[in-house]
Amino acid sequence: MTHSHSAGQGSSRRLLAAFIVTALFMVAEAIGGFLSGSLALLADAGHMLTDAAALLVALLAVRFAQRNPTGRHTFGYLRLTTLAAFVNAITLLAITLFIFWEAIQRFYHPHPIAGTLMLLIAISGLLANIVAFWLLHHGSDEKNMNVRAAAIHVLGDLLGSVGAIAAALIIMFTGWTPIDPILSILVSGLVLRSAWSLMKESIHELLEGTPDKIDVDELKKRLQLDIPEVRNIHHVHLWQVGEKPLMTLHAQVIPPYDHDALLLQIQNYLLEHYQIEHVTIQMEYQQCDDNHCHIQRTMEHHHHHH
Repeated sequence: MTHSHSAGQGSSRRLLAAFIVTALFMVAEAIGGFLSGSLALLADAGHMLTDAAALLVALLAVRFAQRNPTGRHTFGYLRLTTLAAFVNAITLLAITLFIFWEAIQRFYHPHPIAGTLMLLIAISGLLANIVAFWLLHHGSDEKNMNVRAAAIHVLGDLLGSVGAIAAALIIMFTGWTPIDPILSILVSGLVLRSAWSLMKESIHELLEGTPDKIDVDELKKRLQLDIPEVRNIHHVHLWQVGEKPLMTLHAQVIPPYDHDALLLQIQNYLLEHYQIEHVTIQMEYQQCDDNHCHIQRTMEHHHHHH
């Protein structure tokens, strides 16, 4: 446990540093966007705003994840990280749609743009993004959904800054202003894609979906094949809280000489083959009555009973 605690503190420090860098340059880009009249810069500042929010939420999530479970929250606050990723994804989608809309308006009503100012601010924005991206990727937490979400935000931003630099150079040398909304749409498209996958992933976890890496049917078969005393595995529930897979199952077994040893064998098997640390196993000698086990069916059963 000490390992994950120190990893949490490490990612916490990196997230805080990345947040400060991003927030400062977001303000600079927003002011620069207004002064120069550039939508690509404003788009980038918009991304940086969601970046700053993503980093702040991820930071809070890491802090909350370190809190101990309580009587009311027996899993602790690990689910907050998933909720944070979901909120991030929705924010990104909203900002992206706003920039699409604004860009379409710009095609019909072009704005004058100060190319030199735009270039200077875009370059400083790019440097800020490189620093933030390095901070986020410099640790061991790439698996953490929130650190990954924050890194996706910053990567979208990095591309945004490169686009803004290219647009500024084109405007300075050719005076062709439509490049500005065109690039802002391209950047938004890239971010839209990553926001969509982040949203799907977080919704799957919030709906208690099984972790992608584990096939429940295959797990049941392997347990029955590899542990001779296990005759049948049923009523399996597998879900994920934060980054941790959790599981409950019923195991119909041949009456063992040593009940606890068999229980330990099943637990160790699941830990070794599927990295499931937290499993609750109900061992039984006869297969149980279905009505007691299915969540939906139990509710209907009670309903009819009344």
